[in-house]
Amino acid sequence: MKPNMKKQVISTLCGMCILASSAVFAQAAPQTEGAGKSVPVITPQDKERAAIIVANMTLEEKCLLVTGQIDGFHSAAIERLGIPSVRMADGPQGVRNNTHSTYYPCGILLAASFNRDAAKGVGTGIGYDAKARGVGIMLCPGVNIYRSALCGRNFEYYGEDPYLASQTAISYITGMQEQGVMSTVKHFAANSQEYDRHGVSSSVDERTLNEIYFPVFRAAVEKARVAAVMTSYNPLNGVHAAENSWLIRDNLRAWGHEGIVMSDWTSTYTTLGTLESGLDLEMPKGYVLNYKDVRQLLDNGVSSEDFLDEKCRHILQAYIAYGFLDNPMQDPSIPEDYDVSRNLAYKATVEGIVLLKNEGILPLKPGKVVVLGPNADQVAFGGGSGRMDPIEGRAITLYAGMKNLGKKWNVSLMDWKNIDKAALAKAKAVIFAGGFSSKTEKEDRDRTYTLPDGQNDAIKAIAAINPNLIVVANSGGEFDIIPWKDDAKAIVMAWYSGQEGGTALADIISGKVSPSGRLPFTFWGTLDNNPAQQNYGLKKGEAKYDGKNPRREQRFDRLPFTQYTEGVFLGYRGIDKFFTTPLYPFGYGLTYSTFEYSDLKATTLQADALNAATAKDPVTVELSFTLKNTGKVEASEAAQVYVAPAASAIERPVRELKEFAKVRLAKGKSTVVRMELPASAFSYYDIRSHSWVVDPGDYKIQVGASSQDIKLEAVVTIKK
Repeated sequence: MKPNMKKQVISTLCGMCILASSAVFAQAAPQTEGAGKSVPVITPQDKERAAIIVANMTLEEKCLLVTGQIDGFHSAAIERLGIPSVRMADGPQGVRNNTHSTYYPCGILLAASFNRDAAKGVGTGIGYDAKARGVGIMLCPGVNIYRSALCGRNFEYYGEDPYLASQTAISYITGMQEQGVMSTVKHFAANSQEYDRHGVSSSVDERTLNEIYFPVFRAAVEKARVAAVMTSYNPLNGVHAAENSWLIRDNLRAWGHEGIVMSDWTSTYTTLGTLESGLDLEMPKGYVLNYKDVRQLLDNGVSSEDFLDEKCRHILQAYIAYGFLDNPMQDPSIPEDYDVSRNLAYKATVEGIVLLKNEGILPLKPGKVVVLGPNADQVAFGGGSGRMDPIEGRAITLYAGMKNLGKKWNVSLMDWKNIDKAALAKAKAVIFAGGFSSKTEKEDRDRTYTLPDGQNDAIKAIAAINPNLIVVANSGGEFDIIPWKDDAKAIVMAWYSGQEGGTALADIISGKVSPSGRLPFTFWGTLDNNPAQQNYGLKKGEAKYDGKNPRREQRFDRLPFTQYTEGVFLGYRGIDKFFTTPLYPFGYGLTYSTFEYSDLKATTLQADALNAATAKDPVTVELSFTLKNTGKVEASEAAQVYVAPAASAIERPVRELKEFAKVRLAKGKSTVVRMELPASAFSYYDIRSHSWVVDPGDYKIQVGASSQDIKLEAVVTIKK
């Protein structure tokens, strides 16, 4: 226990709570840019209008509506019924597919910001950019939980913690949908690896699905009212997601989703399974839901046209709610190169960059600085649907950002594979910009743990010439830093920072802005330290899909699987369970200042207030604490609140993140931070009752700067 940790015991009169299946798992995002607009909601009138249209459709028209058309990024237009073709576009980092647009920071950076406003700002900006181009449906965000550093799409996602991921997703989706653009949350569900993604089944137990892998999707439905959900490539417990009625009907629809459920591109496998699973829209075209194949099933009495009608109603009622049948989807008043979008991109980027190490070299003072490395003078991207085409002239590299600091800075660019040793030795500091790129970290493949292209050797060689080395890394997750960790004076996780990354990094390196990002996953230090790694991907000797043609006529003749044997003890939840020690814990990050936590108070609602509460997830604990900036510069702190059950009927993690706040303070200033914890913050999923349960007993309320740096503690008691 920390020396300054304070304890207080508070008894609550709340009895044992069993939370209904419709319990709310996340709080609404605060307002930001675009405030005053509301998210479209499907009404009874929208449903009625959709049903009337469907009743007048031919079977062939229905099969057109439920399959992708044109270039694979449009839905079908049925002119005689007034149904327009709706344009769709990737992706999480901005509008792509036949356009140039604002390139926003990647998803893992948004999670690292621990800032709801930053995430909402990116959603808002992408909404503006989509409206400017006539895009009605954005295929984002990606929200799959980070399980291993090797997953090629970690950069699109929101880290290892379901609460942080949920809050980030709610904010992002809300910002986008307030602009009248549909958001598509993906990939449902348990898509934790890219290797052999069509074939490898995720084997996950019911409790782990509900506590770790479902919450962000559920929050998107219940709190953000997301318009569309995309299923994943992988089978879940042996059944492909697009054809998994348990996944779609028994869970997603039961949470209240009334919008569209679409397949990921080429992830449908049989006509009958896809027709009856609850999936609405097959993308990018009718591989299995085409008129010929559907007609055959209906003529032979194998299935019913009712399934097709249901799909059409879901699609049309969402279109109607968003005004697609009545109004143009393009807003010509919004410029494609929008200064508001650029500003939102910068604001988010500067919030999510994480400083892992600093031996006093940062913030850097003006002087001779050499910038080198594979990403020194290029804007790095993750590959696949996260790959962007920025508007010409808008993307700022790290080298350009440093040059833009002004005349006091003598910044030069050097070829990292042809080093000028004399020039390097004379520099005040050296910045190595490396990591991964769209060639080495991307969709449809997993990546290496080690930096590619001999970067480790290059970093060590550079440090031997000039010890004042700052390493800036582009990556979607953890990678091997051990070979040179002790040689670098500073290490900066830049993620994939978008078009404003060079400016944001220069502002942080120079001290114009204090870094404030925090790790949204556990940085284990070695691949084998991660308890999930032993059951990640395929075991040696198992059959491997050749990957040549995912649409080949002969499908997969085997079903390899990945067992999620760590269960709910993923990431920081597994530190005490598996007796491991991370290099950097979840929630960790350095600033140029220091903060003091004090005076934690926790109070609970009285029994009559709890009983009278009409909310499905009533506030159970109100807490406050004082946060003071004790350093010399203005800075932000990501204060984190964890709930730890002192005793439980089942084995539970030692602590779990249940709230956070990003607080900016001038030097010497303090503020009282106030938060609320709902009943769900104390719950676990009970596999016997298939519901969420709160056991009576003691719960620790822990406030800290990371999952392993707890500053304050209070104890509340929930009685029977």
